[in-house]
Amino acid sequence: MSATTVSSQVLAINGGQPVRENFLPYGHQSIEESDIQAVIDVLRSDWLTTGPKVGEFEEAFAARVGAAYAVSFSSGTAALHAAAFAAGIEPGDEAITTPLTFAATANCVLYQRATPVFADVCPDTLNLDPEQVAKRISSKTRAILPVDYAGHPADLNTILALARDHGAVVIEDGCHALGSELDGKKVGSIADMTVFSFHPVKHITTGEGGMVTTGDAKFAETLRRFRNHGISSAARQRQNAGQWHYEMVLLGFNYRLPDFACALGIEQLKRLDANLQRRREIAVTYTKAFGEIPGVVSPAVRSGANPAWHLYPLRLDLEKLTADRAQIFRALRAENIGVNVHYIPVHLHPYYRDHFGYRGGEFPVAEDAYSRLISLPMFHAMTDQDVSDVITAVARVVSSYSR
Repeated sequence: MSATTVSSQVLAINGGQPVRENFLPYGHQSIEESDIQAVIDVLRSDWLTTGPKVGEFEEAFAARVGAAYAVSFSSGTAALHAAAFAAGIEPGDEAITTPLTFAATANCVLYQRATPVFADVCPDTLNLDPEQVAKRISSKTRAILPVDYAGHPADLNTILALARDHGAVVIEDGCHALGSELDGKKVGSIADMTVFSFHPVKHITTGEGGMVTTGDAKFAETLRRFRNHGISSAARQRQNAGQWHYEMVLLGFNYRLPDFACALGIEQLKRLDANLQRRREIAVTYTKAFGEIPGVVSPAVRSGANPAWHLYPLRLDLEKLTADRAQIFRALRAENIGVNVHYIPVHLHPYYRDHFGYRGGEFPVAEDAYSRLISLPMFHAMTDQDVSDVITAVARVVSSYSR
């Protein structure tokens, strides 16, 4: 379809025919019969939680990302909390992270009654900028929490070097990045601890669920205890040993991932490579198409990085458009393209404004990006027609608002 033809179409928001009849979400899970059967098998077994599937999933996951240890949790947020605890973050400490993330990345620091300190992001990848981290690091800095935004690995090598120089722990929020690689190394095997999420819009799902990978045996032990009320042994261990006695050795939570969720995760993990391949195919198609459309900017990929493409965050070149992001968003939604926005910068949420005095303008790169960002549909079950519909809708809407 030519640019002239696209621009001559009446937008759905103005009464025209939508590009699609059915709504296309920005993300969606894929469930197969093997997944369902695996869950049914556990439901018919003796162990619905703290059973053998937990360890099986953890071992398979650790092997997949090249980590020595993997510890499962009830959600990615629970996993972040556990990692913050294992890192020794305490009241009076600080932890540096990005404002351009889901609130849980910063909230896990608050859960430990410590202070999240934000540093601005890089203009290209929108990942945490090491130069800005260096300006904010201090004797109070206990941890650095980079986020692999949209599935593009953060500058982990530089951040790890900064952390080593200041005695800090690197907790990588890799919730977008399962399957990503940096300089040939798998995300999950690089940072001191890496956190993953298994929410339905991620690369694999357990419904809700999370994982922390690490190469440190002490971190792994603390993580296991923290998710189980701080108790030093598991129920299945005690049953196998014929014992009832247990001891609480730290203040933990019930953050366990049940066996039926782990069974689902095991089956999903078998398809991770295929899921990644499809997402990368979609990203290539998007980037080629949008390079020919004035008014939009495709995500950058740095040399040495192989992103997992949890999101495809398109940026609007607002100077070339007669509409703002909100109007473009509404117009694309009217075309039945389920665009989203990732993310409202954390420091601009009312809680952070009220408690820390943020007013906006503190992190100009992140805030400017937020005003331009639109996440396009990106999930491995998308068909070629789905992808084509997204491209057609973006071209139609953007051309209609071009200066």
